[in-house]
Amino acid sequence: MSIAVYPGSFDPVTYGHIDIIQRSAKVFDKLVIGVLINGAKKTLFTPEERIEMIEKVIGHLDNVEVTFSDKLLIDFAKDHHADITVRGLRAVTDFEYELQLAQINNKLDPELDTMFFTTSTEYAYVSSTIVKEIAAYNGDVSQLVPPYVVEKLKEKYNGGRHE
Repeated sequence: MSIAVYPGSFDPVTYGHIDIIQRSAKVFDKLVIGVLINGAKKTLFTPEERIEMIEKVIGHLDNVEVTFSDKLLIDFAKDHHADITVRGLRAVTDFEYELQLAQINNKLDPELDTMFFTTSTEYAYVSSTIVKEIAAYNGDVSQLVPPYVVEKLKEKYNGGRHE
């Protein structure tokens, strides 16, 4: 059985993330989405809220599970018997960063490999950071995230500027 993990902060989940999830779910027998802690990022949503949003929008995929982890990625992958990490690439700048991560993860665990998926062209400009910035100013993010996520963003920002 092929098992892969797709780690990220998913704050919030975007159509770009969903694109990678759906495509990688076709490649692997099981895909475990890991909502992980990234100390470099300040999150808007709690891990539980992020898991709920992801489950709501990918619930139709039988071979995908979503879980939280506060461990290193290599340990998270081991816990789920995964030997592949899925990563999405939007641009060359993503590749440079993701290549470093793939190399250090492989150094720490030579059994863990990384598979890169390039984001579909229509989502290449979408990031959670951009979504939050637009939503904070009450902008329309409906082309960037599913309707359920739009509602969750509105709840967080109370329909206006978030401080």
